[in-house]
Amino acid sequence: MPLLSKISNLFGNSNEKALEKLIPLVIQINQLEQSFESKTNSELRDITNTFRTRISHGETLDDILPEAFALVRESAKRTLGQRHFDVQLMGGIVLHQGKIAEMRTGEGKTLVSTLPAYLNSLSGNGVHVVTVNDYLAKRDAEWMGPVYDLLGVSVSSLQNSESLLYEETESSPNGSKLRPVSKREAYQADIVYGTNNEFGFDYLRDNMTDTVDSIVQKTRAFAIVDEVDNILIDEARTPLIISGPSQQNPKVYPKYSQISRGLNFEDDYEIDEKHRTVSLTPEGISKIENLLNVDNLYDPDNYAQVHYVENAVKAEVLYQRDKEYVVRNGEVLIVDEFTGRLMEGRRFSDGLHQAIEAKERVTVQRESVTYATITLQNYFRLYSKLSGMTGTAVTEAEEFWKIYNLEVVTIPTNNPIKRVDHSDLIFKDQNAKYQAVAQEIESRIRNNQPVLVGTTDIDKSILISNLLKKRGIKHEVLNAKQHEREASIVSEAGKPGAVTVATNMAGRGTDIVLGGSWDPDSQSEEEWKTENEKVISAGGLCIIGTERHEARRIDNQLRGRSGRQGDPGETQFFCALDDDLVRRFGGEKIQSIMNWAGMEDEVPIENKMISKSIENAQVKVEAFHFDMRKNLVEYDDVINTHRDVIYNQRNRVLHGVELRDQIVKMMEKECELIIYEYMTGSIPDYWEIDKMTADISRIIPLPEQLADEQYIKTSNAEDYSTDVFNHIESVYDDFENTLGLENAKTIEQYMMLKSIDTNWVQHLTTMDNLRQGIGLQAVGQRDPLVMYKKEGHDLFQSLQSKIEDDLIHTIFRAEGIENNAASQTRSVGRKKTAIKASSGTTDSRKYTLNSVGQQKVGRNTQCPCGSGKKYKRCCGAAA
Repeated sequence: MPLLSKISNLFGNSNEKALEKLIPLVIQINQLEQSFESKTNSELRDITNTFRTRISHGETLDDILPEAFALVRESAKRTLGQRHFDVQLMGGIVLHQGKIAEMRTGEGKTLVSTLPAYLNSLSGNGVHVVTVNDYLAKRDAEWMGPVYDLLGVSVSSLQNSESLLYEETESSPNGSKLRPVSKREAYQADIVYGTNNEFGFDYLRDNMTDTVDSIVQKTRAFAIVDEVDNILIDEARTPLIISGPSQQNPKVYPKYSQISRGLNFEDDYEIDEKHRTVSLTPEGISKIENLLNVDNLYDPDNYAQVHYVENAVKAEVLYQRDKEYVVRNGEVLIVDEFTGRLMEGRRFSDGLHQAIEAKERVTVQRESVTYATITLQNYFRLYSKLSGMTGTAVTEAEEFWKIYNLEVVTIPTNNPIKRVDHSDLIFKDQNAKYQAVAQEIESRIRNNQPVLVGTTDIDKSILISNLLKKRGIKHEVLNAKQHEREASIVSEAGKPGAVTVATNMAGRGTDIVLGGSWDPDSQSEEEWKTENEKVISAGGLCIIGTERHEARRIDNQLRGRSGRQGDPGETQFFCALDDDLVRRFGGEKIQSIMNWAGMEDEVPIENKMISKSIENAQVKVEAFHFDMRKNLVEYDDVINTHRDVIYNQRNRVLHGVELRDQIVKMMEKECELIIYEYMTGSIPDYWEIDKMTADISRIIPLPEQLADEQYIKTSNAEDYSTDVFNHIESVYDDFENTLGLENAKTIEQYMMLKSIDTNWVQHLTTMDNLRQGIGLQAVGQRDPLVMYKKEGHDLFQSLQSKIEDDLIHTIFRAEGIENNAASQTRSVGRKKTAIKASSGTTDSRKYTLNSVGQQKVGRNTQCPCGSGKKYKRCCGAAA
């Protein structure tokens, strides 16, 4: 080990090397500070225009970085009274480089983001600053708005219910300088603040719209993701879905919920805690078969019943009220396991939410059909450049690199950390642990030390609250049920002797000030300073963790509430051998050792080996979840490839790409397949002419001549194909003349979009069903992922064929077109040569002039170059 330490010191680690490269830039920015201090506000604003001009003349963003950062620093000093520290400049450079800046809690990440946001907005492509909730998106846009406004850069905020634009001149009655605007206008701002969900759903909605004017999110050039680990890792497995109601009957769920209540653990089902799955035993299956009156539950005919049964059992056994979800106003609301916040508007998929509603005896809503979906992993990979900031990223550095190609750089703190992190106290069981927690809180508040108690779910926060009530300890509870009061609870959490019991939702985007947040209306500055000093002398904010979370990051986030910006603080975790995490990874062995040693229940042990084994358990769980997310992204990459192709097709149609040639090609291809299928062989009497003409007539109305059996028998497949192709061109001309060119284009666009959208929705459902059953391929010694890619590719080919098929079978079925086209084509001559001549003159007569004033040449007419070939096989192919 000493040798390794010496080698490490000799070469230095990669993080130190990355920081060393930033120092010359920081020195350069500091040298420019004095020159910007002497400039007026209007001169600072003019510099922005100068930067834009320089970029348009070929300079890169890296070239102007030192000047741009020095300019933003000066703007922040004048508008906010805050000056970027050197470490904040380092964080800004790291973000601009498209990396993740790990900055400790309280190091001013919101201010740091202004540096790369301003610099990258100069390119004119827009910058998206992604926050974890609407409150922060609005707060940060308004808070940092003056910095941008002084420099002539526009900033907006996307909210769930409205979009807001910052304007220094505007001020609403409540003092806000954000005015409501349309979402399209908000996206046109240079810098846009919003939540990950808002950006993601706007992308999906843009790809469902019928007009170009309805598209709001033009580009995805650069995103700065705040709390990047929460959004790109904790939320990664949650897909964004736009859905509508399905046709399934929601009334069947209560029946299966009643069956699941009658099942017994171990006798009828078994639980796999690690994978969070339930499997029915043979006895359980027999019991359910008797109740449902079926011979074989897993017969293909009973597939729907199996689906209902499995969801009902999962809802009954695995999903607990006030842990995974809460019931409020007769509605089941999901609780985010990482933040403890309510996820309003989100529902468990595949009938699970309905099963939980039936379990809780609230109104069961219909299942949904997916119209559009994307995972956050794939949405953020659409950005040309992505960066992020958080207090906890190093433990997940491997995942950031492998999935997002993002490097993590740890930025040093501005002031040394004075927080004391005590070793874990390990108790024999949870009862002893919670009694010790309550006792510890009581002793801390006697010294006027504020205490923040962190719990993993709502149930535990209520349990601790009840314990404190019995002891007469005044406290506040912050969980998903009190999220409306979050800001006021947090503002008081740093007061002397204050006790706050919180779920993980207190871990992000909150700033607990020692002595409490200063309110000039109710407190003088001297009074606040007295309170602040009282808390500092008591040791600062004390963090008590009631159990280890599955991810070390979440524990570190909780620790990070204390000791901000060089403040004192303490942290202590209390664990029990029957905690979920410890029990799943060797708690019984440790307990047997404690029993053998004859230790009392109330006496904790403080053992580094046991603490290390708990941390190892966390590492195992993190690796397990990483594998799940990696597996998810590998499967989602398949549908992502399909999505890219379909959305690109859609965008081309929306932006007015010429569709006539494409549709004609589709018709010719389909008609050719039909003709060669039915006109096989050299004996015309064996040709299935009636079926052939019927199939072609479904695509395009045929004139009497081309539908005449005797006429067809005097032709062959190639010549008849040419006749039909000429007829398609002729009918298309009539189609455009009847409706007018613009109306015809509108119908083409509408029909194409309708065909794409309808079939895409069906494809998503089919792929979802394929995904659920693909695991069975492993039974046949085949890799499920490989088979999913193969079968997914086949389904996508079918999707493309179906889109074309639907389009060509409906394009000429617009009201009035069919009869008009059929009547106008009856003038076709009786002989083949006459047909061709007539078609040629008709085509040449009906062509409109193109942009350069030349006549358009029909695809099936003779090429004007004199080669004797058809135009489409000669110069048309080259064009």
